[in-house]
Amino acid sequence: MMSLTSTTEHIELRGLRYHVRHWGKFDAPKIFLLHGWMDSSATFQFVVDAFKNSWHIIAPDWRGYGASEWLGRPYWFPDYYADLEALLQHYSPDEPARLVGHSMGANIASMYAGTRPERVLQVAMLDFLGLNRTDHNDAPAQLGKRLDNLSGGHKLRPYRSTADLAKRLCQSNPHLSSERAEFLSQNVSRVRPDGLIEMACDPWHKIPSPSLYKIEDVMNFWRSITCPVQMLIADDGFVFERFGTDSDEYKERISCFNELQVVRITDAGHNIQHDQPEQVATALERFLSRN
Repeated sequence: MMSLTSTTEHIELRGLRYHVRHWGKFDAPKIFLLHGWMDSSATFQFVVDAFKNSWHIIAPDWRGYGASEWLGRPYWFPDYYADLEALLQHYSPDEPARLVGHSMGANIASMYAGTRPERVLQVAMLDFLGLNRTDHNDAPAQLGKRLDNLSGGHKLRPYRSTADLAKRLCQSNPHLSSERAEFLSQNVSRVRPDGLIEMACDPWHKIPSPSLYKIEDVMNFWRSITCPVQMLIADDGFVFERFGTDSDEYKERISCFNELQVVRITDAGHNIQHDQPEQVATALERFLSRN
């Protein structure tokens, strides 16, 4: 399969230099692709190649990822909601947006859709249904973890070459082909000043949040979503691992959405955009083409 070449640009969003990737014709219907934690926009290349219809695909590198500006200090997660709002105002000021998010990107997209329902036409969530429940008794220890990690010195694992990184990606994900691993190793990494290769992610993302994740709050955001929602669940992914598909926890969470379509992606792990891009593209286009 021939790869559709992307173009990139840098824009200023909320005082930061943001890197944004585009595929397709600029006058085609827009889709915003939002990557997950410790990833970047090129992760969606295989899904883009599998699309059959004409789209203008807009995919940012979130702050601290890829070629967007890195802070080199702790990140505050709510900034991503404001970054998304600024991104939509820049590229889609006069019409609601189609949002497709993987993992952390799905978290951001769904929370935003519950906050600004008039700004979102459709939401697709790729292998994400929230994090595990937390115990409020652990709140002091959680803040302590944050404070313990503020001294810096955080590093990512280095590799001698992109070939070594590709090998590591295949070891971590048995569903990933060697060809796709090679592409990812070259396009979601960076060369350090010492010549070694590392993932293009600010290591400050790895320090713990100061507060606990509260699924009760998240479910209230989901209940406020008014647009159709599609959920793509991998048969070997995080949603299935955390909740199964027949547990009370799973049922309680999916019941929050007013209009939900669930699609099972077979023979795939959490990174379904790498493992089964054809299945993902087919499901997305059937859903997104409805409007």
